[in-house]
Amino acid sequence: MNEKKPHRTVSRRELLQMGGRAALGAGLSHWIGGGGSAAAPRDDPRKQEWLKSMTDPFREQLLAARKDLPARVKACAEPLRDEPAFDPDDIARRAAQIHLPDGTRFEHAMLERVVRIGLAHIDATFQGDHPKYGIEKYMWAKCDGFPPIIISAVDALSLWGNIERAKQLMSYWVQTFIYRDGSIQFQGPSLSEYGQLLTTVRSLVERGAGHEWLDRHRRILDTMAGYIVGLATAAGKVTLLAGVPEDDRRHDPATYFHNNAWVVRGLRDWGKLSSAAEAKRLNRLADELHDQLLQAIRDVWPDDPNDWWLPPTVETSLPKGGKIERPAYVTESVISSYTNYRYWPELLSSGVLPRSLAERIVFARLNGGGQFLGMTRYRGFLDDWPLYNWLDGLWQLGRYDDFRLSLWGHIYYSQAEGHLTAYEGVHFPPGRKASPYCLPCQLVAVRAAAKLALA
Repeated sequence: MNEKKPHRTVSRRELLQMGGRAALGAGLSHWIGGGGSAAAPRDDPRKQEWLKSMTDPFREQLLAARKDLPARVKACAEPLRDEPAFDPDDIARRAAQIHLPDGTRFEHAMLERVVRIGLAHIDATFQGDHPKYGIEKYMWAKCDGFPPIIISAVDALSLWGNIERAKQLMSYWVQTFIYRDGSIQFQGPSLSEYGQLLTTVRSLVERGAGHEWLDRHRRILDTMAGYIVGLATAAGKVTLLAGVPEDDRRHDPATYFHNNAWVVRGLRDWGKLSSAAEAKRLNRLADELHDQLLQAIRDVWPDDPNDWWLPPTVETSLPKGGKIERPAYVTESVISSYTNYRYWPELLSSGVLPRSLAERIVFARLNGGGQFLGMTRYRGFLDDWPLYNWLDGLWQLGRYDDFRLSLWGHIYYSQAEGHLTAYEGVHFPPGRKASPYCLPCQLVAVRAAAKLALA
């Protein structure tokens, strides 16, 4: 039986004061009004050096900062300033009313602000129980079924104790966005998202949703699991799955390593919620896929452990993207940028790689020009919405200093000073949004902070 834990609340005044004016950077006016109307500061003269760097230019000096890390990260560059996605007063009211689990301990006051404000953005973004990716073009109906919306929202809510709301949102999504054949009703769901959804359901059940909730949705979830099992066994034997790696690259299906890693993880997690006989069947299939995945990675990746280019697929060319060339730096091409931005982080976060291969992914990002102040580089800007996968992978490896660097870099340079809106993409400091607010990016720090505050 899951007993209801006591919670604590804060007043809106307390919320505004958390961290003081120093934590708000340019002052309380940015928290109240957004601060986005001020003229953009002139580009930092170091920017061209940052863009050319193959390593994170601040990482070495920051890893040893320990308790001073937040202040040290904040002092590295001009903050991000732009308009809020929603009325900051409304977000503040919502944030102040949020109940956090008793015993929560934040190692820095800013983390509580980030968590509260991030959680407040969930209901501000959703239309009732119906998901929305963000604002502006991300409010378009074609974005609604994008699985990372529900994955990040349900994970964040259930981590921070709001099981009832998490159940409501997941119930609606399962009933609305899964076709009768088990496929996802969306223009370009990745195979990895199928696995992540199954893992999210397991987490939700184990955090308090319970088997009564699960049993109401078991049939359709079984069908979804069966859909990817069918793909894996379509040849009459178990084979690695070829499919879409990410919505924006849906025209380039191939045998991606991150997709197969999350299919393995998802089937194993679904097996934990299934009958003994079904669990045995799923685990046997997942184990066979896992063995094939590891062999394929070892066949494709270079033998030299210091070589940072780790191709994302079994194939050497893609249907539309063409030949997968070795880049001069990891953000040189669209294919290599997506590898750094999403494919590597998801492969790492799956948790199915042996440590030797997982550490190679970390080495690749850190030495191929894939990171700036812990954030993810994509072409000439920064794009952090998949960053939680990177953070989760670092945490699994016990790389806690790198975890904190990426977390604080994200908070100070991917979320706007004051109102803390997180944009899908941002420019190098002095930052401005490169693409609109999106909910999964807003929830990166919310989910990551749980590892520090609820441990």
